[in-house]
Amino acid sequence: MASKRNLQVAEIIKRNMGMVFFEEGSYIYNDALVTVTNVKLTPDMGQSNIYLSVYNTEDKNAVLELVQQHTHRLRQQLAHRIKRHVRRIPTVHFYIDETLDEMYRLNALFDGLKNEEE
Repeated sequence: MASKRNLQVAEIIKRNMGMVFFEEGSYIYNDALVTVTNVKLTPDMGQSNIYLSVYNTEDKNAVLELVQQHTHRLRQQLAHRIKRHVRRIPTVHFYIDETLDEMYRLNALFDGLKNEEE
């Protein structure tokens, strides 16, 4: 169970990293739309796992690789935004959030079962 402060800092990182992607994203990955869906911090708030949803592209892994190549730049922009809220800027690790893809896959399976019954 995460502490209240841990959840607050995760929410601050989520909001501000979303703005960083909005401002810097077009320079990194062109036309793709990247949103921050979730942020998980370690208990010592030294590392953050940032989960991203990628839209408007077929190759999500290529966008993730571009984001990972620019991690230093993105972390600097994040640090500039949250330096008044935290003592240490956590290291960031990016992951693809597969929740929506899984939801669409399950909906397609349920629709297929419904059509077979009819």
